[in-house]
Amino acid sequence: MPDAVARAFARFEPADRSALLAIRRVIFEEASLIPELGGVTETLKWGEPSYAPVVPRTGSPIRLGLAKAGGVAVFAHCQTSLIADFRHLMGARFAYDGSRAVLAGQGAHIPDDLRPLIRAALTYHKPSLRGQTRMRATPSRSS
Repeated sequence: MPDAVARAFARFEPADRSALLAIRRVIFEEASLIPELGGVTETLKWGEPSYAPVVPRTGSPIRLGLAKAGGVAVFAHCQTSLIADFRHLMGARFAYDGSRAVLAGQGAHIPDDLRPLIRAALTYHKPSLRGQTRMRATPSRSS
């Protein structure tokens, strides 16, 4: 993890940091399943951790942070259909901030439930990869 990103994570409260690091782990896991991405770059955007495929014009960035009202959020570019598609798939399982964020909250199952969103973001501009990464629900886990 780049030093600047590590410092950004260190600024989060422990519970939020733990949830965000779990989501980060899932981002890297999903990226490793799609070699055409060339991996994932990890940078800061607006002072928050941001993730995008190494190969240009493959996906849309995912940013991790806190919602204005508090709580963990996963942000996507507001002019994509990513959040709307995820909302259609997951419904009331999550709260949303318009077309820009999924308010993920905290919980052991949250990172895995975000996999469809993460896969869709990582492949957003690459239709040839969508067949293997279409947004589909991850089976629910018992809490």
